[in-house]
Amino acid sequence: MAKGKKKFEIVTPRGTVYAQASKGGKVSSKLEWNPEFAPGKEKGFSNAQEFVDSECIRRMNPETPRRTGVLIKSATLGTVIGSGEINQIAPYARRQYYEHKEKSYWFERMKNRHKDSILKGAAQYVKNH
Repeated sequence: MAKGKKKFEIVTPRGTVYAQASKGGKVSSKLEWNPEFAPGKEKGFSNAQEFVDSECIRRMNPETPRRTGVLIKSATLGTVIGSGEINQIAPYARRQYYEHKEKSYWFERMKNRHKDSILKGAAQYVKNH
Protein backbone atom coordinates (compact mmCIF):
# COMPACT_ATOMS: atom_id res chain seq x y z
CA MET A 1 0.00 0.00 0.00
CA ALA A 2 1.12 3.54 -0.61
CA LYS A 3 2.98 5.41 2.06
CA GLY A 4 2.90 9.15 2.71
CA LYS A 5 4.97 11.77 0.96
CA LYS A 6 8.72 11.32 1.20
CA LYS A 7 10.35 13.70 3.70
CA PHE A 8 13.71 15.16 2.76
CA GLU A 9 15.96 16.43 5.54
CA ILE A 10 19.08 18.41 4.73
CA VAL A 11 21.44 19.22 7.58
CA THR A 12 24.05 21.95 7.20
CA PRO A 13 27.12 22.20 9.41
CA ARG A 14 27.45 24.87 12.07
CA GLY A 15 29.44 27.99 11.30
CA THR A 16 33.21 27.86 11.75
CA VAL A 17 35.74 30.51 12.76
CA TYR A 18 39.13 30.42 11.10
CA ALA A 19 42.11 32.34 12.46
CA GLN A 20 45.55 32.69 10.94
CA ALA A 21 48.54 34.56 12.27
CA SER A 22 50.95 36.29 9.91
CA LYS A 23 53.82 38.75 10.19
CA GLY A 24 51.39 41.65 9.95
CA GLY A 25 49.03 40.37 12.66
CA LYS A 26 46.15 37.95 13.13
CA VAL A 27 43.38 37.50 10.59
CA SER A 28 40.04 35.90 11.50
CA SER A 29 37.17 34.84 9.30
CA LYS A 30 33.83 33.25 10.05
CA LEU A 31 31.99 30.85 7.76
CA GLU A 32 28.22 30.72 8.19
CA TRP A 33 25.65 28.81 6.17
CA ASN A 34 22.66 30.59 4.71
CA PRO A 35 19.78 29.64 7.07
CA GLU A 36 17.42 29.33 4.07
CA PHE A 37 19.65 26.80 2.27
CA ALA A 38 18.33 23.61 3.90
CA PRO A 39 14.59 24.46 3.85
CA GLY A 40 14.87 25.65 0.25
CA LYS A 41 16.64 22.51 -0.94
CA GLU A 42 14.24 20.26 1.01
CA LYS A 43 11.32 21.95 -0.75
CA GLY A 44 13.08 21.61 -4.10
CA PHE A 45 13.68 17.87 -3.61
CA SER A 46 10.09 17.38 -2.47
CA ASN A 47 8.77 19.18 -5.55
CA ALA A 48 11.12 17.18 -7.77
CA GLN A 49 9.81 13.91 -6.29
CA GLU A 50 6.23 14.99 -6.94
CA PHE A 51 7.19 15.84 -10.53
CA VAL A 52 8.85 12.45 -11.07
CA ASP A 53 5.87 10.55 -9.66
CA SER A 54 3.38 12.51 -11.78
CA GLU A 55 5.43 12.25 -14.96
CA CYS A 56 5.94 8.51 -14.54
CA ILE A 57 2.20 7.94 -14.17
CA ARG A 58 1.44 10.22 -17.13
CA ARG A 59 4.03 8.63 -19.38
CA MET A 60 3.11 5.06 -18.38
CA ASN A 61 -0.43 5.62 -19.69
CA PRO A 62 0.27 4.77 -23.36
CA GLU A 63 2.47 1.82 -22.34
CA THR A 64 -0.11 0.25 -20.00
CA PRO A 65 -2.39 -2.52 -21.33
CA ARG A 66 -5.98 -1.40 -21.57
CA ARG A 67 -9.26 -3.12 -21.89
CA THR A 68 -11.47 -0.95 -19.69
CA GLY A 69 -8.92 1.63 -18.48
CA VAL A 70 -9.08 0.47 -14.86
CA LEU A 71 -5.42 -0.56 -14.82
CA ILE A 72 -4.39 2.94 -15.88
CA LYS A 73 -6.64 4.63 -13.31
CA SER A 74 -5.36 2.28 -10.59
CA ALA A 75 -1.93 3.98 -10.77
CA THR A 76 -3.50 7.38 -10.14
CA LEU A 77 -5.74 6.12 -7.36
CA GLY A 78 -3.11 3.97 -5.65
CA THR A 79 -0.23 6.44 -5.66
CA VAL A 80 0.52 9.20 -3.16
CA ILE A 81 2.23 11.80 -5.34
CA GLY A 82 5.55 12.64 -3.71
CA SER A 83 6.01 9.25 -2.01
CA GLY A 84 8.49 7.92 -4.56
CA GLU A 85 6.34 4.83 -5.16
CA ILE A 86 3.83 4.13 -7.90
CA ASN A 87 1.20 1.64 -6.80
CA GLN A 88 -1.33 0.16 -9.16
CA ILE A 89 -4.11 -1.14 -6.97
CA ALA A 90 -6.06 -3.19 -9.51
CA PRO A 91 -6.12 -6.78 -8.23
CA TYR A 92 -4.72 -8.11 -11.50
CA ALA A 93 -2.00 -5.44 -11.97
CA ARG A 94 0.93 -7.60 -10.87
CA ARG A 95 0.02 -10.47 -13.15
CA GLN A 96 -0.52 -8.14 -16.11
CA TYR A 97 2.79 -6.39 -15.44
CA TYR A 98 4.82 -9.60 -15.59
CA GLU A 99 2.75 -11.81 -17.88
CA HIS A 100 0.96 -9.66 -20.48
CA LYS A 101 1.83 -10.87 -23.99
CA GLU A 102 2.53 -7.55 -25.73
CA LYS A 103 2.70 -4.90 -23.03
CA SER A 104 4.38 -6.40 -19.95
CA TYR A 105 6.90 -4.34 -17.93
CA TRP A 106 5.27 -1.05 -18.96
CA PHE A 107 7.08 0.96 -16.28
CA GLU A 108 10.47 -0.30 -17.47
CA ARG A 109 9.63 0.46 -21.09
CA MET A 110 8.45 3.96 -20.13
CA LYS A 111 11.61 4.52 -18.09
CA ASN A 112 13.85 3.45 -20.98
CA ARG A 113 12.14 5.92 -23.31
CA HIS A 114 11.67 8.93 -21.03
CA LYS A 115 14.22 8.69 -18.20
CA ASP A 116 16.42 11.53 -19.45
CA SER A 117 13.62 14.04 -19.89
CA ILE A 118 12.08 13.16 -16.50
CA LEU A 119 15.44 13.62 -14.77
CA LYS A 120 16.02 16.90 -16.60
CA GLY A 121 12.62 18.19 -15.45
CA ALA A 122 13.25 17.11 -11.86
CA ALA A 123 16.63 18.86 -11.85
CA GLN A 124 14.88 22.15 -12.66
CA TYR A 125 12.88 21.93 -9.41
CA VAL A 126 16.03 21.44 -7.34
CA LYS A 127 18.01 24.09 -9.17
CA ASN A 128 15.31 26.75 -8.75
CA HIS A 129 15.21 26.45 -4.94
